[in-house]
Amino acid sequence: MGGLFGGFVVVGMTLVLKSGIDFVGAQKTWMTIAVPLLGLLLTGLVLHGIGRSGREPRSWRTFAPGAVRADITGDVVASAGEEEHFPWRLAPLRSVAALATVGLGNAMGTEAPAAYFGVAAGAALGDRGRRWRRMLRPMALGGGAAGVAALMGHPLVGTAYVLELGRRHHAPLSTERLLAALIGGVIGWGIDVVFGLSLIRLVVPHEAPRSFAQGLVTALFIGALSGLITALAGSAIYRAKKWRASPVVRFLVGGLAVVATALLLAWIATPSTAVGPGGGAIVWAENVKAVPLALLAVALLRGVATTAATAAGGCGGIFVPFLAVGDLAGRVFAPGLGIGDDLAGSAGAAGGIAGGYRLPVTAVAMVLGVGGPRLATLTSLGAVAVAYAAAVAADAMLARLKRLPPPRPRAAGGAPLGAAPTATSTTRTQTQTRTPASTP
Repeated sequence: MGGLFGGFVVVGMTLVLKSGIDFVGAQKTWMTIAVPLLGLLLTGLVLHGIGRSGREPRSWRTFAPGAVRADITGDVVASAGEEEHFPWRLAPLRSVAALATVGLGNAMGTEAPAAYFGVAAGAALGDRGRRWRRMLRPMALGGGAAGVAALMGHPLVGTAYVLELGRRHHAPLSTERLLAALIGGVIGWGIDVVFGLSLIRLVVPHEAPRSFAQGLVTALFIGALSGLITALAGSAIYRAKKWRASPVVRFLVGGLAVVATALLLAWIATPSTAVGPGGGAIVWAENVKAVPLALLAVALLRGVATTAATAAGGCGGIFVPFLAVGDLAGRVFAPGLGIGDDLAGSAGAAGGIAGGYRLPVTAVAMVLGVGGPRLATLTSLGAVAVAYAAAVAADAMLARLKRLPPPRPRAAGGAPLGAAPTATSTTRTQTQTRTPASTP
């Protein structure tokens, strides 16, 4: 029941979001830059103008004190394993915010709304009384899995996504949760197949590496680059999401960065590469034989665009944007490694999910669901492992940099201020301060 209700709710929401993205992407350059900025402004007005802080759990517009109001994924994670506490009454307000952010062309994804509104639909259905409330947890979990599976077109991706995301809140992998997620994933995939939706087009590798050694080198290079870029972008996005600034300051700073990034993308590639989660950028990469440096620049700028939209208070996801960033990063090595663009793109996309979003099991499920030649699948799985290792290494490096003491200001003589004087500096000071004897 949760899978059916949540799946259809998410499909309807996603179709509206895609229509808005396609509309903005087909406009003139100034429209593709101005409309996403307007969407961020509307998002802030909805979440911080209509929304308020308080302790009224049954209010449709009251957020918990200190809550990041645009962080819809945070609610899915925080309620994992105890979905009866999911704030589903805020879903109408956040649906308007997601439509304003993602539907008006900002560089944020549709997977977070899919998971959020799927869980919200299941939780709302289960919160109908004591007898129904006993089924609320599997209903909510099934709704979330169905929403993501319908979006991605693969049952195991929806199942793995909600379960792996729930592990961040230490939700147990019980038989009940596993069964609910599996049933929800199958239902969401069935909705996609029956209605022929294809809400997201994943790149399928058609050409396998010529040898196992070439596949190994491909996995190493593409996995390392896609994992490193998306890991650094993910760290920046997390800090931008938790930035404790006023909504006005966030909109001004983040909005300025959104405009600057869109102008750079329009100059390097096309205006459509700046619109939406990244589908326009992948279409550009497929149709234009861009040089590797241009592909790398677009991949980096797409990560900056998602970070900027998050900093401005945008309400959306980063899973699908990481697919695009990883895809573009993988294509950088296609000419040098002598492999097809489709293999480079699919391996990079899988690496982007494992490295940037830290969901290696979901990335593996996506690779197995996409299919392709066996050696191409093994190459993409290797890219997932390398990307995840690169992301862990990048996290360790950033943590070590944060622990480094700040540089101490130095005095004119070169010694740090407040440091104990050395023997040489003491002797020099005494020599400089000794006065000659007075003469008659």
